[in-house]
Amino acid sequence: MVKIFYEKDTDPSTLRNQLISIIGYGSQGHAHAMNLRDSGVKVLVAEQPGTKNYDAAREAGFEVVDAATAAKRGDIIVILVPDVIQKQIYERDIKPNLQAGNSLMFAHGFNIHFKCIVPESNVDVFMIAPKAPGHLVREEFARGAGTPCLVAVHQNATGQAMKKALAYGAAIGGARAGILETTFKEETETDLFGEQTVLCGGSAALIKAGFDILTEAGYQPELAYFEVMHELKLIVDLYYRGGLSFMNYSVSDTAEYGGYTVGPKIVTEETKTAMRAALARIQNGEFAKEWLNEYASGGKNFQRLRDAEAAHPIEKVGAELRKMMAWIK
Repeated sequence: MVKIFYEKDTDPSTLRNQLISIIGYGSQGHAHAMNLRDSGVKVLVAEQPGTKNYDAAREAGFEVVDAATAAKRGDIIVILVPDVIQKQIYERDIKPNLQAGNSLMFAHGFNIHFKCIVPESNVDVFMIAPKAPGHLVREEFARGAGTPCLVAVHQNATGQAMKKALAYGAAIGGARAGILETTFKEETETDLFGEQTVLCGGSAALIKAGFDILTEAGYQPELAYFEVMHELKLIVDLYYRGGLSFMNYSVSDTAEYGGYTVGPKIVTEETKTAMRAALARIQNGEFAKEWLNEYASGGKNFQRLRDAEAAHPIEKVGAELRKMMAWIK
């Protein structure tokens, strides 16, 4: 069984004399910085001048400096910039300014697990990964609640890495909901697998396939959109609230029976074989290498894929139908 930590398992005083340097004031960065400050922790933000995130951090009242200065001054350096630029920022700005006993913290294990970043042995390396987007991390904290987080320790140079990680997790509100222990390997591989096969890749491919089948059969695109795209949120919300059983309880008997009998014919053993292959490519590092090479080469194939997705007929139909839905805005 997974080990879960709550507020009673953390020691807030661990961060009392620590300066936290947040590298990147984006989705997660702004939430971490604000929550830490509200918890009484000293926070410094690193962002590039002239960017929206730089202006937002300044407007929020933070001292904003460059990444090298933040790394030099900070005790815990939190790397919250996109995966593909973490190595560059680490090598150029952070590594030369690290001191023995400092801590490096991540919200995703990609760069550590795939050895893009290999820290010196005299620093702690740990992870606090909220299982929610940054705006929700902030909103839940502000209302006195919290979002679940994952915690992992990759390197424990000081003997205090887990203690610091849990104190950090508590300071952003995670311990109010629960902080689940994992490893950098497990977090990275399961996260990539979920994104590729279910959350982003699998669900989008299934939606497009359903739309194509209905429109090819002569049904109106607008009706196809409602059935395979619009109503999906209703089902996902039921999953989110109470799992598979609550979804089946909430829909009609007709829908429940049809799901039981037809679903396994759509997601077949062949589908699972493809999913296992995707997991294997994640585990052996092939996907990470492919993605980093794609980014380094200018992302032409990435842009081609984006353009193809944007050109799918369901996007044009959906853009028009969503104009009818004032509640979305």
